[in-house]
Amino acid sequence: MVVPSEKKKVPILMYHSISEHAAPKFKPFAVSPTLFAEHMAYLHQHAYTPITVTQLINTRSKGSSVLPEQPVVLTFDDGFADFFTEALPVLQRYGFTATLYVTTAFVNGTSRWLQREGEATRPILTWNQVAEICAAGIECGGHSHCHPQLDTLPYFRARDEIVQCKRLLEQHLGQEISSFAYPYGYHTATIKQLVREAGYTSACAVKYEMSSESTDAFALGRLMVEPNTSVDELTALLTKGYPSVVTTMYKRARTPVWRIARRFSAPVIQHLQGG
Repeated sequence: MVVPSEKKKVPILMYHSISEHAAPKFKPFAVSPTLFAEHMAYLHQHAYTPITVTQLINTRSKGSSVLPEQPVVLTFDDGFADFFTEALPVLQRYGFTATLYVTTAFVNGTSRWLQREGEATRPILTWNQVAEICAAGIECGGHSHCHPQLDTLPYFRARDEIVQCKRLLEQHLGQEISSFAYPYGYHTATIKQLVREAGYTSACAVKYEMSSESTDAFALGRLMVEPNTSVDELTALLTKGYPSVVTTMYKRARTPVWRIARRFSAPVIQHLQGG
């Protein structure tokens, strides 16, 4: 059975690393392979149908089109090598698709942007692995070139981060790249416009909420999956958008405050880093 897309709220889940091990500051972004497998088994048992971000956009853009009865979008940020070794086999077991957002400067290397978190040596996918993932039916999207806070960069640097990422992915994969995810979820009207002008058709933020027919295609809301997200809490994410009302209010409330603090300090940080 299918239901008209305009009546649906669609959960877009956000994963990062699928790993047992993480430095203390990175722990919120590492879900164990065992828990991830439990999540995917739950989706399969309860007849959820994963679709890619671009499939969601293409489906909802047509007034007469429909979504699966229980759609879900699985997204993975950064392009960690453990997507290939831990996540992909589980996705293939159930015939699931997903959208993987790749930070192109670090492909064939490690996550050097995570030095402050003590994770500068976490392996990133190789270009051969990215190509194999794409051939397996997983959508590959852009996640900037060097993973900066785009909304704190000068205009031309932000544009280069967005455009270069798309160019490299298309060069290596031989196909159009349609979706983008803002590093850290940070964006402004200008950043959204740069993503649109680069030729992407969608962009994911965070926002701790579900997406729907009325959601801006360049500010799609996602729900972060954390290392302590049990199957019961996953159920709440899929049906309510977030397991805790208090948590939701706190995270939404602090976002504007944190944005102001980051932008105020960005020129100082860039000066200290020599750029």
